[in-house]
Amino acid sequence: MSTSVEEPTKPHARFLLGLVALFLGELRDGLTMINMQSAFLIVSKYYTEKQVGVMFFVFGISQFLFQAPAGYIMDYTDKKVFCLGLACLLTTAITLLTATTAQEFGANIGFMVVLKFLQGGITAMIPPGLNSITQGIVGSVGMTKQVSENEMRNHFGTAIIVLTGSLIAFGTYPNIGILFVVSPIACAGVIYFLSQIRPEDIDHDAARGLKATSDSPDAEGNSTENTEYKLTGPDGVPAAADAESAAATPMEILKDPILLVFIFIVFLFHTSNGTVLPLVMQTLAIGEGRVGILMSGLCIIVAQVFMVGSAKVCGDYSGRYGRKTLFLIGLFSVPIRCLILYFLTGIKNAQAETSVLLQVIILSTQILDGVGAGVFGTMYILVTSDISGGTGRFSLTLGLTTAAMSIGGTVSGYLGQALAQDRGYQMAFLILGFMALVPAVGYLLFMPETSKEMDKKEDVVVRMTTIEEAPAANEEGESSPAIV
Repeated sequence: MSTSVEEPTKPHARFLLGLVALFLGELRDGLTMINMQSAFLIVSKYYTEKQVGVMFFVFGISQFLFQAPAGYIMDYTDKKVFCLGLACLLTTAITLLTATTAQEFGANIGFMVVLKFLQGGITAMIPPGLNSITQGIVGSVGMTKQVSENEMRNHFGTAIIVLTGSLIAFGTYPNIGILFVVSPIACAGVIYFLSQIRPEDIDHDAARGLKATSDSPDAEGNSTENTEYKLTGPDGVPAAADAESAAATPMEILKDPILLVFIFIVFLFHTSNGTVLPLVMQTLAIGEGRVGILMSGLCIIVAQVFMVGSAKVCGDYSGRYGRKTLFLIGLFSVPIRCLILYFLTGIKNAQAETSVLLQVIILSTQILDGVGAGVFGTMYILVTSDISGGTGRFSLTLGLTTAAMSIGGTVSGYLGQALAQDRGYQMAFLILGFMALVPAVGYLLFMPETSKEMDKKEDVVVRMTTIEEAPAANEEGESSPAIV
């Protein structure tokens, strides 16, 4: 029998995690600044939508190829902080190299494709790196709160990075490449605060998901060891709970039907949603001069601000209402957003000159991006942690779900740019909206509730009843389980 496990408290390490997440930003729009790269190449270097689509298709394919191996490495290495720091340094360097070496009209597109392949593989280390460090510090029982806090800081940090870059671009238009100076500044913050995390702060068994909590000491030197009460077996000997749990094999992980369904839904979500933000940015930027560049950057900022709120809601209420309810809200927000954009781009196409009011209304649709992507960004990590609990393969499982996200975003990136160039932005939004209905309905019909917290009250009642019945069992001559 186990008591409800309390979340571990290591305020110093958790504080540092929050600062790392703040300077790191989101995977695409933080240090890497992928969507800002896209706008820069189209507006300042005169790349076509398809050229940009090819580059970021390769970026996503590379992420897909390296995501599961990156998770596998993070499960086994005790150099998690070093690996994450190195990945941050290298992706920052490639972002700067892209900005300084890109030639007009895609004259060196081959070199750009090679850079994006390298950058995709490097950034594959970032999600499992940050989240395995997080789980190693707080344990799986602390993930709901800490992932929510990490995501809030990711989004807030991204908003700061993009706002700073957008203001620089507005002031230096049309030579806007200098905006990417923001990336190394943010990277310096990541490296500094990562270096302050002590090796003993990270319990590597907890990081893998072999244990519910971390045994590493808090700032005061107190152990955050998981306190459990277990029933003895029939022979009066405690069950083998002290023996180290064996990690599941990769093939056992891949045989989990719930995980497979979830991976497919993650892929479909990002196939439909991944390209919507770049298309909205391009809708506002192309042909609108420096104001368009500023509005393009504000697309990311508005979304990120509302993602902070979405992450907060997920952290506060996913244990109360379950993962599924909140996840469905995020999933169904995407087709609604695409339908609104379909009508708004139709109005824009009918105008000889886009009014400021219409630009602001188009920009406001990013609130729904803050709901959809914000909920997804937090919940997919929590659902992955739920599914992988006890397997010892949290980082590998997260690598698989993040790989599905990467390949979905890759397909989406090229598909969206091709649709925009061949069919127009209005039809692109309509088609993507219908595609977004598939993962939303699929999650509704085929995914169970994965949160263990939903069953806590019922579990407590059952365990209390069992304890109360023990004396009665003794009176009848039955052997009662002893608490150890």
